[in-house]
Amino acid sequence: MSQNSAPTDMELAALLSSKICHDVIGPVGAIHNGLEILDEDDDPETKSYAMNVIRDVTQQASSKLQFARFAFGAAGSAGSLIDLSTAEQISRGYVGQKKHKLVWNGPAGHMTKDKVKLLLNLIAGALTALPRGGEVQVTLQGDL
Repeated sequence: MSQNSAPTDMELAALLSSKICHDVIGPVGAIHNGLEILDEDDDPETKSYAMNVIRDVTQQASSKLQFARFAFGAAGSAGSLIDLSTAEQISRGYVGQKKHKLVWNGPAGHMTKDKVKLLLNLIAGALTALPRGGEVQVTLQGDL
């Protein structure tokens, strides 16, 4: 990709694929490490700790994949409507409860798939812009 041109479709697809892999590799690696601990250590307390880690990171991986499916994938048909409570739930799962806080303000209702995809991409961009953590505020108003 040259510095003065927009990425090609293939370059954009590669960047999105890299982003998804980056988001999922951490939790998958932690699951692998937890399973190794279960195989190697017979201490009940250690096994309980390993299972808790596996449960936590499995939820993280699932949330990140669900977010990617909606933000970058072909969820629903063209022009379909997505419930805003679903968009909020997916966003909260993706943001997690560690470094970042998501504040969601807006009415209940539905938005077109394309608008939801844009919103989710804006949330992903906001998290990237706040590498040390912070608050991401989503305010929905007007004609959704």
